Amino acid sequence: MPTLSAPDGTLLAYHASGSGDPLICLPGGPMQDSAYLGDLGGLDAGRTLIRLDLRGTGASAVPEDPASYRCDRLVEDVEALRAHLGLDTVDLLGHSAGANLAALYTARYPERVARLVLLTPGTAAVGLETAGEERLAAARLRAGEPWFAEAYAALEDLTSGRGTAETFAAVAPFFHGTWDEAARERHADSHRRRNGEAAGVYASEGAFEPEATRAVFAGFDRPVLVVAGEGDANTPVPTATAYAGLFPKADLAVLAGAGHFPWHDDAEWVVETVGGFLE
Repeated sequence: MPTLSAPDGTLLAYHASGSGDPLICLPGGPMQDSAYLGDLGGLDAGRTLIRLDLRGTGASAVPEDPASYRCDRLVEDVEALRAHLGLDTVDLLGHSAGANLAALYTARYPERVARLVLLTPGTAAVGLETAGEERLAAARLRAGEPWFAEAYAALEDLTSGRGTAETFAAVAPFFHGTWDEAARERHADSHRRRNGEAAGVYASEGAFEPEATRAVFAGFDRPVLVVAGEGDANTPVPTATAYAGLFPKADLAVLAGAGHFPWHDDAEWVVETVGGFLE
C-alpha cells in the first residue's frame, strides 16, 4: 500500500485503483476510512481513483497531536499528497464532510485545482445552513416506505432540536436511496470504520472561515460539479443548488430518487455524469 509523510511526520496511506488521469477522492464521515467510497460505482474505469485515508483512519497513522484532526489542518495533508504524486494540478472530489476539506483545499490552493466535484457535500466550510423544512421535504419523497413513519417522526424531532443519539440513528434510512439489507450493512459498517475522536475535532472552533472561502469561490474560474440526491435529507437539493451558486462556473446534477450515496443508487448515472464532467 502506498504511503507518504505528512508535513508533521504522520504516515498517510492512500489507495489507487483504475486507469486514466488521477482523481483525488476525500472521504466523509467525517473521518471515516476511505474504503466506503470503493470504486464510486465504476468511476475507476476511466480514471485512476486516489483515495486518501485521512490521518487516524484506515491505514493511516494516528497523529501525535489530536488537534491536527481539525479540517483546516488536514489541508496540508492533501497538498502533501499532490506533491507526492508529482501533479501540478489535481482533479479533486469530496464526498459529504469530505467536501468541506475539498473546499478548504481549493480556497487555500486554487491554482492547484483543475476540476472540483462536490458529491452530496457538507456545507460547513461555506456557511450554508439547511432549513429543517427542506430536509423534511426531501424525506417526504419516501412516504410510501414501510419504515417511513418512525423515521420521519425522528427527523421532525431532529429538525426541531429535540433529537438524541437514538433519534439520529432512526433517521438512517433517509441517507440511502433504498433502505435494504445492503444499505443497512453499509450504514453499520460506516460506524465501525469511523474515528469518533477525530470526528469530534474535525469541525471544531476555528476550522472554517466561511466568508473567506466564499470570497475565493466567487473568483474560482475552473469547472465545478455539485451532485445531489433528490431524496437526500442530509444535503437537500435547495442546499446543493445554493452551493453551486457560489461559483461562477458550477454545474448542478441531481439524481432522482437517490440518497446521500448516489453511486449505490445508480452507478451508471454517476459514472456518466461525473466521468463526463471530468472529461
